[in-house]
Amino acid sequence: MAAWRCPVCAEPCVEPRLLPCLHSLCAPCLRRLGTLGEPGRAAAALSVLCPLCDAEVALPPGGLGQLVPDYTALGRGGAAGTAGCDLCADGAAARRCQTCGAHLCLFCCQAHRRQKKTASHVVMELESTKDCSQAGKPFFCPSHPSEELGLFCEQCDQPVCQDCVAERHRQHPYDFTSNAVHRHGDSLRELLRNTQQRMSALEDVLGQTDGVGSAIRARAEAVATEICLFARGYVKAIEEHRDRLLKQLEDLKVQKENLLHLQKAQLQQLLLDMRTGVEFTERLLTSGSDLGILVTKGVVASRLAKLNSAAYSTHPSVDDSIQFSPQERAGQCHGYEVFGAVICKAVDPAKCTLQGEGLRSARQNELTGFTLLCSDTTGERMGRGGEAVVVTITHKDKKDCAVKPTVCDNGDGTYHISYSPEEPGLYAVCVYVKGQHVQGSPFIVMVKSQFRKHQGMFHCCTFCSSGGQKAARCACGGTMPGGYQGCGHGHKGHPGCPHWSCCGQVKMSSECLSGLPSDRSQRSLLRTVEL
Repeated sequence: MAAWRCPVCAEPCVEPRLLPCLHSLCAPCLRRLGTLGEPGRAAAALSVLCPLCDAEVALPPGGLGQLVPDYTALGRGGAAGTAGCDLCADGAAARRCQTCGAHLCLFCCQAHRRQKKTASHVVMELESTKDCSQAGKPFFCPSHPSEELGLFCEQCDQPVCQDCVAERHRQHPYDFTSNAVHRHGDSLRELLRNTQQRMSALEDVLGQTDGVGSAIRARAEAVATEICLFARGYVKAIEEHRDRLLKQLEDLKVQKENLLHLQKAQLQQLLLDMRTGVEFTERLLTSGSDLGILVTKGVVASRLAKLNSAAYSTHPSVDDSIQFSPQERAGQCHGYEVFGAVICKAVDPAKCTLQGEGLRSARQNELTGFTLLCSDTTGERMGRGGEAVVVTITHKDKKDCAVKPTVCDNGDGTYHISYSPEEPGLYAVCVYVKGQHVQGSPFIVMVKSQFRKHQGMFHCCTFCSSGGQKAARCACGGTMPGGYQGCGHGHKGHPGCPHWSCCGQVKMSSECLSGLPSDRSQRSLLRTVEL
């Protein structure tokens, strides 16, 4: 068997050392590894990056030189298949001396047994590569190169030689390697079994991971197919919807053109008739005789009157109001919801209406408003916003007093106009759509003064509300005998029902009608309220 080679440089292994990740490298490759520790970092904290597994492994306190030698690699490097005799240069090793550890060829083995000094040595056959690996050359102590490592220090957990036991490992418990290997081998075998079990579990997990990965790939392919089918169907639906919109647009254009052509033909015919009548009448008046004029005037007047009374539109019968609304829902096409519609409805200011409480009256400094409902020429609600709506509110008596309204587009063809007048009086309100008055515009709004709250109390009579005080008064004007200046049930001036003490109003939710009272009446009324 060939000598073991370093997995990094592929050269025959020289002094292989074992990294904590259990990868073995030769000494030159280990020396070429750069440490990952920061400058000034403690040596115990240094680490290297394994070139085989990319794992960061910590170095022992002594650095690379204190890494454990890889004896298995050394054993693989000295296999019997290619090992030569240690005594002669020509023979191939066939046996090994267990006493001195030398590999011997057949001839040197016989000589080894004949010499007195080595006659008692035990020589064994090298039957297999495995036996050769296990019965390799002895390992010598790095501190005492002439001494074989045959003992094991239990305290330091490392093989030692006899000199080490006598020096640095004195008084340390130790045993022969043949005895210590049984105890430590059993613990290693137990760890090996646990690791093998975990390997099996990891292999199962890896298998499951591979299965999930395959399922993910298969599912992704299926979903990609679904997406492509959906996209193709959606594109087909959109293209069909596009063709339908284009056809609808073309039909709308032809319809509008036909209406324009019809109106144009009617107007041209009416113009021709008028031109004929005008020319004939002018010729009659300029060159006709008196008798001719009198004879034909009836026919001419009847014709001209008929032409003048002919009804015709002063505006084109159709307009160019063709729009595309991409956000509008257009239903479904082949099961896909599509958007976009051709809109040809145009707002007609004459068909737009107003509604709301703020059309006729309002209160000073109170927010009010009304709603504008836009419709097309057929009176159908527009259903969409975006129109140019302008509202002006101006005081009729004070031209410099104007109210700035707020127009809110509801997006459904309706617009809410809100305003808050600061001065009472009559206001002219104008509502324009596309620069034209809407139906009912302009109109007049009556702005009343600010609602005056009652300053008194709503009571049945002054006698009851004041607790019988004579000085308490009531705006109803009622009095009682005995010097009572306020009203009482069944007495003079009492309205016969509950009323406000400040103004005499009998309606509880009414506006106060009283003016500014005198100091004396104010004190008495407030006293009544307080009581």
